[in-house]
Amino acid sequence: MRALRSKFWRACEEKGNAGGKSDGTGGNEGETSDQFHHEIVQLTKLRSGPHELFSRETPKVGGRPRASSVSTFKMLAGREANCNGRGRFSAADGCHVLSRYLPVSTPVEVDNTRSRAYVSQFSADGSLFVAAFQGSHIRIYNVEKGWQVHKNILAKSLRWTITDTCLSPDQRYLVYASLSPVVHIVDVGSSTTESLANVTEIHDGLDFSSYEDTDEFGIFSIKFSTDGKELVAATSDASIYVYDLQANTRTLHIPAHQADVNTVCFADESGHVIYSGSDDHLCKVWDRRCFNDRGQAAAGVLVGHLEGVTFIDSRGDGRYLISNGKDQTTKLWDIRKMTSNATTYPRIRDPDWDYRWMEYPPHAKTMKHPRDLSLTTYSGHSVLRTLIRCYFSPEYSTGRKYIFTGSSDCCVYIYDLVSGAQVGCLDYHEGPVRDVSWHPIYPMLVSSSWDGRIMKWEFPGPDEDSIPPAVKRKKRATRHHFLY
Repeated sequence: MRALRSKFWRACEEKGNAGGKSDGTGGNEGETSDQFHHEIVQLTKLRSGPHELFSRETPKVGGRPRASSVSTFKMLAGREANCNGRGRFSAADGCHVLSRYLPVSTPVEVDNTRSRAYVSQFSADGSLFVAAFQGSHIRIYNVEKGWQVHKNILAKSLRWTITDTCLSPDQRYLVYASLSPVVHIVDVGSSTTESLANVTEIHDGLDFSSYEDTDEFGIFSIKFSTDGKELVAATSDASIYVYDLQANTRTLHIPAHQADVNTVCFADESGHVIYSGSDDHLCKVWDRRCFNDRGQAAAGVLVGHLEGVTFIDSRGDGRYLISNGKDQTTKLWDIRKMTSNATTYPRIRDPDWDYRWMEYPPHAKTMKHPRDLSLTTYSGHSVLRTLIRCYFSPEYSTGRKYIFTGSSDCCVYIYDLVSGAQVGCLDYHEGPVRDVSWHPIYPMLVSSSWDGRIMKWEFPGPDEDSIPPAVKRKKRATRHHFLY
């Protein structure tokens, strides 16, 4: 086994030193990689690129159109002149304009507590914002009413911290999870502002365990299905669970991985396909339509991370997803490239390294998985101390042309999906930024940090700098056990 591991490490080093494609342009070889990369480029262009009539007079370089984007002024002038024959912007035209204005202004403080903030989430329409803290409380803010506290929730039966929250699609209910098999649900639409568990309001418990479970487990990730009828959970017992809210019972238990499952989500609106990521360094795809009496095998495995996977976000099309890894990278995946078997790929974890209180080994940053199936790798941020989250930017305002992530170095990073270039680094916090959320309509981003602050970032006005100034501070190493 030691010889096999040494051989694998050498293969990783050779992959990393072989040159190949740089970060942001994919680390895979051959025509297949080029084909898939070309497709995501075209999809992004269709959803966020201007109509060709707006750019038909763009100067040419070397006989080919210049790749620079069309200015907002030209887009507005073209719209008024009815260049595209519609008299208005198409969805892609609107995305092209809005996506130019990144939320990078000097931030405004939404809230400041003495408790570490673990969750930042806008509702689907952007009218509400949810922040969850280690100190047993959750705050829901009314964005449209000057960020007034819509509901202040004191959690019940909390273990260590609130690991995740999720609003139902109709924004009526909120579920919250901790390192316990019981998820609690709160009525967001009730008239009670102060929701103290089982004091001013009942927080119903949804038990994901069953009578045959001998060991308790914690829940790291919880998500509603699009129709609001089911919940899917990722747990510390290496499993995925599905809970039927109408039947009020757990309906599915999948022994999914060989280590903690840190993240899970539905692939699209159908709810049939589920993505999961684990500390066994694998992302897996599960199609519930293929489950039968012979077992619950994964539809496929996505190999490429060298360390555990902390978070997964679906593009919503049932095809593409991104993942954050403890190998300090975010990866873009196409499930059509997944493999059916990953048992021959041993884990590469150094048994002496622990991401919760140790820096990532410098020599490991240049390594690449020799069987990497990802389309693109993004690097620059750090995934340490806690389960840092990453996301696609909103469909409406950006056409999902960016990805963004928190970071343990106290910043928020924004990358161009296609080129991999870092287009924004929001530097203000004094603690790891575990979660961050982009408003679904406006150029507004909200970050939550272990410094207890909830900060709002917007596009700078005419009197502001386009990039926020770096805040000089002395960063302290965090040394705590059980940091999730």
